[in-house]
Amino acid sequence: MSPKSRRWIRIALAGPGAVIVALVVMAGMALWLPGGAAGIDNLVLPLVLVPLVWAGLFFHACLDRRLTRVAIIAGGLLVIHGGLVAQKFSENQPVAAEAHP
Repeated sequence: MSPKSRRWIRIALAGPGAVIVALVVMAGMALWLPGGAAGIDNLVLPLVLVPLVWAGLFFHACLDRRLTRVAIIAGGLLVIHGGLVAQKFSENQPVAAEAHP
């Protein structure tokens, strides 16, 4: 692989790739975090942590010498958390009963 193509792959992983994976991790994180006393900690904590997740993915893509390792880690996070979100959406939700006058 040429150095120019490696540079563009690294830019794609550090730029839009890191943002997309961080947002999917944020959505999936709300499903596995405990609710807390008020019941909203699993919603607030992912919103607070998304910049940290993005920064970790960004710097990992910029500083790691092996692009395959970066792609495997980012892809793994994307697949795991995307699967959690997809599973939550595919659960059968009870249909609200229509009110009869």
